[in-house]
Amino acid sequence: MSTPTLSSSNLSASPRFQRPLSRPRLTIVPPELRISDGPAAGVLRVARARGPLSRDVAAKATGLSIATVNRQVSTLLDLGLLRERGDLTPSGAIGRPRVPFEVNHEPYLTVGIHIGAVVTSILASDLRGKVLGAVEVPTPRGPSAEALTGIARSARAFASRWHRRRPLWAGVALGGRVDAQTGVVDHPRLGWKSAQVGAIIAAGLGLPVSVAAHVEAMAASELLLSPDSEDFVAQGETGLYFYARETAGIAITIDGRVHTPSSGPGSIAHLPTGSSAQCSCGSSGCLEATISDRAILGAAVSAGILPESARLPSMSALYKVAATGSVAAHDLLVERAQVLGKTVAMLRDLFNPDRVILGGQAFTEYPAGIPHVAEAFARASSLERKDIRITGFGNRVQEYASTVVSLSALYSDPVGAMRRVSLQ
Repeated sequence: MSTPTLSSSNLSASPRFQRPLSRPRLTIVPPELRISDGPAAGVLRVARARGPLSRDVAAKATGLSIATVNRQVSTLLDLGLLRERGDLTPSGAIGRPRVPFEVNHEPYLTVGIHIGAVVTSILASDLRGKVLGAVEVPTPRGPSAEALTGIARSARAFASRWHRRRPLWAGVALGGRVDAQTGVVDHPRLGWKSAQVGAIIAAGLGLPVSVAAHVEAMAASELLLSPDSEDFVAQGETGLYFYARETAGIAITIDGRVHTPSSGPGSIAHLPTGSSAQCSCGSSGCLEATISDRAILGAAVSAGILPESARLPSMSALYKVAATGSVAAHDLLVERAQVLGKTVAMLRDLFNPDRVILGGQAFTEYPAGIPHVAEAFARASSLERKDIRITGFGNRVQEYASTVVSLSALYSDPVGAMRRVSLQ
C-alpha cells in the first residue's frame, strides 16, 4: 500500500524521532483498561476504528458536537497523534473541517511485553494497535531482577529496529498478582516475590511503563482493539472473559471497563472439576492441574500418546497427532474441552454476564474440540443462552494483551499521556 501524500503543514506537526534519555525519570503509570468517555479519547478511538473520516462523521460516531470535535482534532493534530488526509478531501468541499483525518501511526511505536511461564513475547505496535513485529524469547529463570533486566535488554534491542519511529510507551502483561500502581508483581509460577517489573522495564527502556495482569489485559483488548469493540459500549453491559492455556483465569468487564480488584485478580486455578489430576496444592481435580498445557502433555506422555523424553513435548505435537488420526489424542483433548465447557457454564451462571468470550490456545488451537466445549456448556448451564464467542485474536491473545497495556494510557487520556512522554 502506497504512503499517502500529506501536506507540508501536516508533516511539520509530526514529531521527529527522539531516543530516550540515558538517565530517564522512571514513570510507572497504572493501565486504563476501559473505554474512556473523555472527548479527546473518543475522537482518537473513532479515528483508529473508522479513519480516515471527516469531522462530521466523527461527531456522529462519538456523540460530540462539531465544535468539540474540531477542538479535539486540532489538539491531537498538534500533538502529532492525528494527521490530515488532504488527498482524500471530497471534490468541491470547502473548508478545513471537510479534510479527513486519521491516526498518525507512522512516526511512533509502543513496546508490548507478555511474560509467560515458559515464553516471553516482545512486540512493537503502532498507535492503531497493529503489530509491526514480534519476537519470542525463553522466559529467564532465576531471580526476578536478573530475569527482568534481561527481558528489558531484549526489548530495547528489538524496538531499536524501527529507528525511524519514536517509542512512546511500554506495556507489560503477565500472570500472578500485579500492583498496577507500583508495577510490583508476585508470580509464584516464576518464583517471583515483590518483583520490580515496572521499575526495571522503565529503566531498561527509558519509557513510561504500565503493568497489568494478563487475563485482565486480554479482556481489555476485546474492548479497545477488537473489530467488534464498538459492540461493548452499550450502557451497563457486562462481559466474562475466560482464558485457558498454561494457566486459567477470568476477567469481568462492566460498562466498558475491566474490573480490576485493588488486591489483584482472583483465581480459578483451584476450582474443582471432579478429575483425578493431582494438584501442587495437595488436592486432586483442581482446574489448572486438569486443563493446563503442562497437565495435558503429562497425561499424553503417561498414556503413550507422545514419547517420553527429558523435556515435555510441545502442545503442537499433540495437536498434530490428534489431527492425523490418533483417537487417544483426540479423546484427551475432547476431555479437556468438556471440562472447560462445564467450567465456563458454572461461571457464566454465577455471574450471568451479557456476553462471554473464550480466549487462549486451549480453545483456538484445536477447532475440533470447540463443539465439545459447546455441548458441555449447554448441558451444564441452567440459564438461557446469550452471546458466547471465541476471541477474534486467535492464538495471538497474549500479543494483544501486552499491546493494549502499552496503548491504554494514550487511548484513555491522549493529551495527558503525551505530556508524560515529553517529560521522559
